[in-house]
Amino acid sequence: MNVEKRSIDFIPETERHGEPRSLFFVWFGANANITTVAAGVLPVSLGLNLFWSALSILLGSLIGAVFMASHSAQGPRLGIPQMIQSRAQFGVFGAIVPLLFVMLIYLGFFVSNTLLATQAVAASSPLSSEANIVLLGLLCFLVALFGYKLIHRLQKMLSLVSVVFFGIATLFALALPIDAQQWTTQGFNLASFLASVSIAVTWQLSYAPYVADYSRYLPTHTSARQVFWYSYTGTVIGGSWMMLLGAILTKGVTGFSDNVGLHLLSVLGGGSLLAVAFVLYGQIAINVFNLYGAFMSTVTVIEPFAALKVTAKVRASFMLIICAVATALCTMAQDDFIQFFLNFIFFMSYFLIPWTAINLVDYYALRKGVYKIADIFDPSGIYGRVNWIAIGVFLATIVLEIPFMNTSLYVGPIASALQGIDLAWVVGLLFPACAYYGLMSRRGLVVIKPTKA
Repeated sequence: MNVEKRSIDFIPETERHGEPRSLFFVWFGANANITTVAAGVLPVSLGLNLFWSALSILLGSLIGAVFMASHSAQGPRLGIPQMIQSRAQFGVFGAIVPLLFVMLIYLGFFVSNTLLATQAVAASSPLSSEANIVLLGLLCFLVALFGYKLIHRLQKMLSLVSVVFFGIATLFALALPIDAQQWTTQGFNLASFLASVSIAVTWQLSYAPYVADYSRYLPTHTSARQVFWYSYTGTVIGGSWMMLLGAILTKGVTGFSDNVGLHLLSVLGGGSLLAVAFVLYGQIAINVFNLYGAFMSTVTVIEPFAALKVTAKVRASFMLIICAVATALCTMAQDDFIQFFLNFIFFMSYFLIPWTAINLVDYYALRKGVYKIADIFDPSGIYGRVNWIAIGVFLATIVLEIPFMNTSLYVGPIASALQGIDLAWVVGLLFPACAYYGLMSRRGLVVIKPTKA
């Protein structure tokens, strides 16, 4: 298999291939890992019982995946990565603003995934924690280097194998002696419930910045409806299953949240070589998404300033640097991983949701999916260097969200007045959608005919 030739450039029809059903395996597999299981610990850590944890996970997953899958449907139509398409909203140079936040998210997830994997294999590996971190980073680098085709193949294999492994873990979890009151409607807390819904929504939205990267090679005539539903069902089933499993195991296994990976390994076979290999496979697979996405984002940031031809050597160099930085960050271990993870997910939502609102309103409501692809790569094109409306709305939304925030690091005055209810994600969705649509409609759009390049 050859190293992928394309990076942020348009995929011509002669290189398009595949079927939309492959996206089910991509996004089911993207969730089939211990990081998603760890996300299921969070509703319980907020004080919810299993009934309310399960309901919030399902509700949040169903809502969040709508936005995620709507981004996925853009891939075949446009044939370019998700974040470079943001140039149509923010301008060729202006798109760097949301890109910088997205790159922080990639690095944060890379650290989270690697730390969990390192914890899980610490007792089984003869290597030190630092050596395990470096080895994991190297494996991620090799897979991400080969790119699109290899990622799709590995995700399909992971999806099929994970059904067996996590099926066994689920049967074990359901057989645990858990208090029956955990499945009743008692102990409802609105603030915790809404926070848990927000976590599940954000979890699904975390795929949005790169979801179209994995559908952009599909033929242009591919049904947008099929792309949407295969992406949607894959991520909802995979994400909600793993998070529900994490919530149940948190209640049924003493100290589960202290070391999610190690406890999950004991459930999957007591640290057997097969179980360790499966856990590592899952963590490498999801970290490849983050490394691949970070590479795309880095090229998107640099490309307007320099004529950059992404050869195999250039690709390898960029990915190696990014992987080295991310791996170095992993050595800064967290004393309280779950609290760090909780704050990180809330942090993501405050930036991701305004970006997704602007992007989807522009694509579906304003431009109806019709873009001039060549101008997305041209600072002098119709999308311009900087769209101050998009940037202004994006930054204003972040400021407006501050009073509604509720994290362990900061609690806004409105969140305090609402007894801890965090409505920042609602503000982050509604305000930019309405403001961007209104301001851009007033300014007027250049009407163009559908084009491939």
